[in-house]
Amino acid sequence: MASDKHMPGPVCLIENTDTQLVVNPEALKILSAITQPVVVVAIVGLYRTGKSYLMNKLAGQKKGFSLGSTVQSHTKGIWMWCVPHPKKQNYTLVLLDTKGLGDEEKGDNQNDSWIFALAILLSSTFVYNSMGTINHQAMDELRYVTELTDKIRAKSSPDANEVEDSADFVSFFPDFVWTLRDISLKLEELDGQPTSADEYLQNSLKLKKVPSPKYENFNLPRLCIRKFFPKKKCFIFDRPTNQKKLGQLETMHDDELDPEFVQQTADFCSYIFTNSNVKTLSGDIQVNGSRLETLVLTYVDAISSGDLPCMENAILALAQIENSAAVKKAIAHYDQQMGEKVELPTETLQELVDLHMASEKEAIEIFMKNSFKDVDHLFQKELAAQLQKRCNDFYKENMKASSDRCSALLKDIFHSLEEDIKQRVYSKPGGYHLLMQTVNELKKKYLQEPRKGIQCNV
Repeated sequence: MASDKHMPGPVCLIENTDTQLVVNPEALKILSAITQPVVVVAIVGLYRTGKSYLMNKLAGQKKGFSLGSTVQSHTKGIWMWCVPHPKKQNYTLVLLDTKGLGDEEKGDNQNDSWIFALAILLSSTFVYNSMGTINHQAMDELRYVTELTDKIRAKSSPDANEVEDSADFVSFFPDFVWTLRDISLKLEELDGQPTSADEYLQNSLKLKKVPSPKYENFNLPRLCIRKFFPKKKCFIFDRPTNQKKLGQLETMHDDELDPEFVQQTADFCSYIFTNSNVKTLSGDIQVNGSRLETLVLTYVDAISSGDLPCMENAILALAQIENSAAVKKAIAHYDQQMGEKVELPTETLQELVDLHMASEKEAIEIFMKNSFKDVDHLFQKELAAQLQKRCNDFYKENMKASSDRCSALLKDIFHSLEEDIKQRVYSKPGGYHLLMQTVNELKKKYLQEPRKGIQCNV
């Protein structure tokens, strides 16, 4: 899929099979074709809480992600829909919808926590969707956030037991948006003062200051949200329609829904479109589709092998792939330039050196443009070694081409002289003088021939 074309609908990116996480090759193929920077919005929450409706709205469609109006949900895991960004030209909006979290049919929550962690790692904006107010139950459902330090590593450390500082996580964690659904709360009634949704969220994240095991459990998820997510936002949604019609949302028009809900949804979409940033890595490296593909593979491979997904390792893996590709691209450009400009043999060695240096300079510029995080300049050194080898090969080829050209010319030009000698044309009085005269004329003819190269006097 070209980056400027629509996907007809979502595809499963990572399937949760209850025993392992499996990446869908077709989804990776779609990502690999996206050359534009990507804004990645992931949504997480219990199934049948209206997550997919919001994601379909972000995609500009009524249908797409399954709304999960029935207990039996679609393939569990992470589903992906890539669409042109509606507000930012030449950017792609990647929507990730998690399926099956909290499914009572499953006995093991281990993979759910991995899906949650992957949604954090892959997104630039992370949406947590829940029903009703922010109460003890809502926080309990957000328990996965308290496990993140056990599921993710920011740095590759020789000491696997090293405790990482929260600042390490904040450096790559996405923005946090909490969407509260089907809520009848009147914000202006909180503490008798006018209160916004964001202020309600901040108030809900306040910690209990009295030390006790009970309050530690109360504080932990709130503390994690406060520490890990650099930017937090809250949206509150009324019930879209009456209970009986909730299963018909895909076919209902906006004028059939509660006007407040329609406006709240529009405000949410506008905020996401305007404020969600491009997915970036350490060092302000923008992520495009192919880089997101590498992140998906690196993280899922780490989980499958029993390791913790590590942001630093992911960046190193990405650098390995892209720097290797940058070397190949630079070498290909060098080969093309030399192939087009060099005609062997060259008249002088300096002519070949000048052509090499010009092509080498362009190749290095291409490498620098396409590489990043080249630790200790290893790939640049590899490029330099390959360019030097090619230069040496051109020198040898130039020598051989010159030698072959000169040999062929000498054979062609002096062929008649050899025949005359065989016929004893010069075996007569004055023959030696005639021979020398003929040789000098043939030498002159040889020397007048162009492009003999650096072996012409040998």
